[in-house]
Amino acid sequence: MTTTDYTVRHAFPCDDLDIAALESTCFPKTEAASGKTISERVCVYPDNFTLVEYKGEIVAVVNGPVTYEKDLTDDMYSDTSFHHDDGTWQMIFGVETHPDHRRKGVAELALHSFLEYARSIGCKGAVLTCKEELVHYYAKFGFINEGISSSTHGGATWYQMRLIF
Repeated sequence: MTTTDYTVRHAFPCDDLDIAALESTCFPKTEAASGKTISERVCVYPDNFTLVEYKGEIVAVVNGPVTYEKDLTDDMYSDTSFHHDDGTWQMIFGVETHPDHRRKGVAELALHSFLEYARSIGCKGAVLTCKEELVHYYAKFGFINEGISSSTHGGATWYQMRLIF
């Protein structure tokens, strides 16, 4: 299978349960957003969810709000009021790929599509946090490591990464 076997689209409110299931598959319980939180996010900013489907099943998701804030903070994970359609920074809460579809270019397809959308709506760039072992992965996309983030989400140590368009 190649990335041409996949379909990329934005989210619909009815996708919330499938997105939440993928989130719980890809993240530890302390880091995964609840179904209620995913549902709220999808309702507020569905276009800021890039979904990748394979045979009608959601196998990858990239999501996050657009905000005026320059840095990703823990408050953003639970408070959708940070999202502003005309914001300047695209935050990325997660890049998640179902284990059966990893190492096939699916996450790359999702992330490139997500970033292209952020560029198209006029964002200055994108910000994400990741664990140390993924810093090199996001650097491949042009993200710059800004060091350890103030985030303590899920009790982990996070590194803030920024991509300026």
